[in-house]
Amino acid sequence: MSDSAIFLSGLALSISLIMAIGPQNVHVLRMGLTRQHLALTVLTSIVADMALIALGVFGLGQLGALPDKIYGAMIGGGVLFLLHYGLRAWGRFWRTWRALRDIAKRSPAEPPVIDAAPQSQPPIGPGRAIAMALAFSWLNPHAWIDTAALIGTASLAYGAQAGLFGWGAMAGSILWFTGLGAAAYFLGHVLRGQRFWMWLDAAVALMMWALALILARSLVVSA
Repeated sequence: MSDSAIFLSGLALSISLIMAIGPQNVHVLRMGLTRQHLALTVLTSIVADMALIALGVFGLGQLGALPDKIYGAMIGGGVLFLLHYGLRAWGRFWRTWRALRDIAKRSPAEPPVIDAAPQSQPPIGPGRAIAMALAFSWLNPHAWIDTAALIGTASLAYGAQAGLFGWGAMAGSILWFTGLGAAAYFLGHVLRGQRFWMWLDAAVALMMWALALILARSLVVSA
């Protein structure tokens, strides 16, 4: 197989694994829509993803080689992380829903009360933005399984050219997160209504809890 074909194989596998909507992608979208350290978040997500790919291709190879207790602790930590993030998203949904309901109940003579939209919330600092992006990258067990384990295992098929396959996978990560960040930035100009944010937060909360349930069930099954 030619070098270009191996490189493109890594790129295609990387994008196919990352493109499924998960905590990391949702976080990048939210940072883009709220105009909060989008470039820093995208860069951190890329670097974190490349680190996992390098770990899989040049080191770990297979996540299954880890002791069961360490693997179980990673899954358990991921469940708690997803539950916590889902609860925060649901809290934002609930506050916005109550604010819009109160506005609807007011009489026309009363002045309208405008609830703070996500764009007007207190901004986070760059340090916290980096920490959050790393958390969504490295505290998510699916990222470890998909990136480190699957890509690392797939690279073994290319023998001495596994590194080229890994570089292709890293290029896929760069393309995906750059494109996702650009799309989120563009959508931020269009999607400004409170109702959009309310239902987005509700969908995020339900998705995070569903992922946590799936992970928790996998722990029970493997026990």
